[in-house]
Amino acid sequence: MPDHNDRFDDPSESVDNTPAGVGQSPTAPEQQDAPQLSKERLLNKEPQLDKEPQLNKEPQLDKEPQLNKEPQPLDQFSDQKQSQPPWVWAGMGVLVLLALFVIFVLPGIVEDYELPLERRVEESLAVAPMTTAQRTEPGVSPFLEAQRARERKEAQDVLAELLTVQSELDALQVTQWAQTDYDAALALALQGDESYRVQEFGSAREAYQQALAQLTETKTSVPTVLEQTLISGEQALIARDADEAIAAFELAVVLEESLVDLAAGVSDNEAQIGLTRALALEELIALLDSAERAAGNPAQQVSILEQAVELDPYSIEAQQALAQARADRQQERFAAMMSEGYAQLQAGNPEEAIARFEAAAKLGVSENEARAAIVQTETEITNAKIAKLQQRAQTAEANEAWQEAVVDYQAIVAIDATLPTINRALDYAEKRARLDALLIAALDSPERFAEQAVFDETRDIYFTGRAIETPGPRLISQLDELQVLLENSQVPVSIRFISDGLTEVTLLRVSDLGTFEQTRVDLKPGTYAAVGRRAGYREVREEFTVGFGLTPAVVIVRCSEAISSALGR
Repeated sequence: MPDHNDRFDDPSESVDNTPAGVGQSPTAPEQQDAPQLSKERLLNKEPQLDKEPQLNKEPQLDKEPQLNKEPQPLDQFSDQKQSQPPWVWAGMGVLVLLALFVIFVLPGIVEDYELPLERRVEESLAVAPMTTAQRTEPGVSPFLEAQRARERKEAQDVLAELLTVQSELDALQVTQWAQTDYDAALALALQGDESYRVQEFGSAREAYQQALAQLTETKTSVPTVLEQTLISGEQALIARDADEAIAAFELAVVLEESLVDLAAGVSDNEAQIGLTRALALEELIALLDSAERAAGNPAQQVSILEQAVELDPYSIEAQQALAQARADRQQERFAAMMSEGYAQLQAGNPEEAIARFEAAAKLGVSENEARAAIVQTETEITNAKIAKLQQRAQTAEANEAWQEAVVDYQAIVAIDATLPTINRALDYAEKRARLDALLIAALDSPERFAEQAVFDETRDIYFTGRAIETPGPRLISQLDELQVLLENSQVPVSIRFISDGLTEVTLLRVSDLGTFEQTRVDLKPGTYAAVGRRAGYREVREEFTVGFGLTPAVVIVRCSEAISSALGR
């Protein structure tokens, strides 16, 4: 991008656009402004952006020229002249020569140039954007000149901010990660330059603003670019590409430092850590290859890989290789200790065997295997106790005392929960104990079978019992008795109801019988309740049981007690 640092001066400042003959003073202070500005351009002095241009300053028409002021006598300075040292006169002579140079020579030098000291555009190009009114008028009005000066300053302000963002992106090596967007923004800035040169300051400002917006958007993408760059660097490390990893992390360091500045120094130094790892990658690869060649010698591998992990503590490959080498070294010791334990077990020394297995488990190699051996040994130690409990549980099973069998099997499981035979036996005993409890509850309450849900549940229990392949005498007796109860519970019994023809009778969970003097209803065995209601009379409720030897000859439901008489009592 062209350097815009000197673009803030307008070539129009060196041209006096004040109409000829209007408000010009015989003195020449305004004529000296143009040479002084040209001198500033030549020396590349940076102009003050916030200073308003002086082109639009209206001439002071009412100010009287001071031509009638009486000249001072020349001899009043005679003493001062005699008192001035020679170097003062030499300095004044240099200033006079410099003023002559600025007035007569410098305008010729800068005549063909405009800021930023580039070749002035063709006259036809500079005049082309002017309107017809501007071409026909002999001069530019102060209002138009003020408008243009304001647009010029706005363009300069935007350009200043644009240059700041550009400098920040250049420091972040933007061409490495946003070349296309950066070039597009520079192209917009160059368009603004062209408009600025032909004094179309409004168009220049818009172009600069577009370029600024694009560069600002590019700058805001730094966190995302940093994340992607870190990922690329990590992938290069995994692929063992040192050059690619170094390049990625060097860029990431620059980006991360910029974010640290914005976050008041907060950073996890991920980029710097990655760069350190990338610089040590080749040495790390050499150590890993050396460890691989030492396969079969776990001690030597451990020594080499410890150096690799110390070189790059973040290398997962080195950490995994070191862990594997240490495990291989421990494996030999583990195998020896396990062999000693099994030898003690075969010799009839279970306690010594357990001690060897415990030591093997502490090595951290195949700990599960050592723990299994310990469990096996402990099982043999408690074998006599388990055998006794198992024999007692089997006796309870033969007697169909399933709850007792459950207690014995649970005691065995508490000693050793890894015995599959005992676990299966416990599961079966628990199921038979639950079935036995359900059969007892059903046989004790047959009147509940009148409820359809209870009947269905009891029937399922009955069929579950019948599905057992080897039922004992107790189970067979329970099922036979339950079968009779279930069958009888489904045979309706005709029940005779008597009322007074005035009472509304409802048979709960069955139907509304209404008013009647006498009626019959077929009901399955079970417990029922009849409710009688009559206006002005106390409600009555009659409960009765059908079947099981409890069937009533008649059920009387009538409301005979008036509420008023009841209150009078």
